[in-house]
Amino acid sequence: MVTVPYFSQWESRQLVPDFLSGKLHPADDPLWYLSGASDRDEYAQWSFHICGMACLKMLLAHWQHRIIPTIDLMKQCRDYGGYVVSEDGTIKGLYYRPFVSFIGDKFGLQAEVKEHTPIEEIVELLDQGHVYIASVHPSIRTPEVTPPKQGGHLVYVFGWNAQRQEVVFHNPSGHTPASQENVHLSLEVFARFYAKRGILIKAPGLSN
Repeated sequence: MVTVPYFSQWESRQLVPDFLSGKLHPADDPLWYLSGASDRDEYAQWSFHICGMACLKMLLAHWQHRIIPTIDLMKQCRDYGGYVVSEDGTIKGLYYRPFVSFIGDKFGLQAEVKEHTPIEEIVELLDQGHVYIASVHPSIRTPEVTPPKQGGHLVYVFGWNAQRQEVVFHNPSGHTPASQENVHLSLEVFARFYAKRGILIKAPGLSN
């Protein structure tokens, strides 16, 4: 399998456990400036909301061999309506359909929104060379737990091991190396976290 570049939604991937627990504030990330944010506060405001942009960053590095900072991607996506910031500062998104328009216009990627789609149908598409940004519960980083619900977080699904019946993905909010990149989970376990929706990005030349 081709090595797929990994990026966390926080610039200091080894500090993710501290950001998640609240032990460390994202504004204290020493590598915050690599995100493209204008200052620490902007980085801290957005870092918990850009799992989708981290997935896109991985996709662009994977397929187009270019690395674009997550906050730069967010700002472009926001211009398309992919994120909406309310007057009180609440951030809503990622909205899938504006995102599809955004990556089509800016990066020439063909994509479609999938809804009510079991993971078993998605893995057949992975076999064709497509990739998938899947909506899962963030507790997928600890797959032994039972999630309170499905969805709420995005992971980059790029592989399928048919022999072992496992999906392979990168998790932007993984808290250990093993839960961050090249995570292998059985269909049954993945399905417990998966909301049966996401964004399928079609492999170049295989768009039909």
